[in-house]
Amino acid sequence: MTKRTVCVVTGTRAEYGIFYPVMKKIQTSKILELQLVATTMHLSEEFGLTYKQIEKDGFSIDAKVENLLASDSKSSIAKSTGLATMLLSDIFSRLQPDIVLVLGDRFETHAAATTAMLMNIPIAHIHGGEITEGAVDEQIRHSITKMAFLHFTSVPEYKDRVIQMGESPERVFCTGAPGLDNILNLPLLDKITLEQELQWKIQSPTALFTFHSETLSSLDAKQQIDRVLHAVKKSDVNVLFTYANADDGGRLINQTIEQFVLENKEKYHIVKSLGQLKYLSALKHVDLLIGNASSGIVEAASFYKPVVNIGDRQKGRLQSGNVIDCSINAISNAIDKALSNGFKEKCSNVINIYGEGKSAASIVNILEESKLSVIKRFVDNKTL
Repeated sequence: MTKRTVCVVTGTRAEYGIFYPVMKKIQTSKILELQLVATTMHLSEEFGLTYKQIEKDGFSIDAKVENLLASDSKSSIAKSTGLATMLLSDIFSRLQPDIVLVLGDRFETHAAATTAMLMNIPIAHIHGGEITEGAVDEQIRHSITKMAFLHFTSVPEYKDRVIQMGESPERVFCTGAPGLDNILNLPLLDKITLEQELQWKIQSPTALFTFHSETLSSLDAKQQIDRVLHAVKKSDVNVLFTYANADDGGRLINQTIEQFVLENKEKYHIVKSLGQLKYLSALKHVDLLIGNASSGIVEAASFYKPVVNIGDRQKGRLQSGNVIDCSINAISNAIDKALSNGFKEKCSNVINIYGEGKSAASIVNILEESKLSVIKRFVDNKTL
């Protein structure tokens, strides 16, 4: 029997971590065959050449797309998107996938979806229907929804939103967030082993920090990160920093943090890419999260960790009760609240609304059984 080929397109280390349990399930499927395309940050030495981790994890990469330009201005991001579109068209022509599987809301993801749509390849989309008002990701995510045939949402409200956008309920599935599967299935590192891997001591209180540029903010990336780091220094917490993505202003954020860490290497430490195992292990052992990454909204609740969510990048995403939203000017107070006994006790009782860590099996089962098409009928809400 000829297997159905599923082409996964990934461009960042965080996105790959979410894809990981789904890809593992595809590998063991008797019906599906995995094709894998690595793009953007995975091929960049500046961001840790994370394609090597993909290969170390036992995956064969069918194609590599070097589309990331040296600059991270708005213009260069647009050019990187166009370059990815051109290169992916040749790759899809060679691989001839039965379906292209994409996740989330990044510019290279939009390029993959656009290419697949124009080449009449059905698209499956994970994490649609979500809202992030502070970044251009919002528009990208919803436009991918309108190109996709199958939809895998993380909570029922997001499923309803995808249906509200005219997608047939028969093609929209609430499967939970696949990133949570890793928490159950990966052998997370104990604190001593993690410290040895990092070559840095985790002393209480320690925060895990990831901050991405608010691409729709009136402040530029330098102004954003300078204010954030000033508040972090004032709060007197130890911080494990990870790199921002290759978005508009991302490199400037990373360069600024690199300089900041030099002030006190015992108190501050920066890693370009922790990878999924070390990231989740760090999440387990730190006292709180600081920044504006989606992991603070989705994964952190499974560890009952307080989260200081800065600004509007994640504004609109549903939360599980462990998150303190704050402006850039109110970070210090938010950190104090997050470390208070009262809030930590509240976090110890939260239930993660994004699922129980059994998403990948549901997604793969649907990919195996669904009839595929590139023809979609817009379903008006009045007809439901």
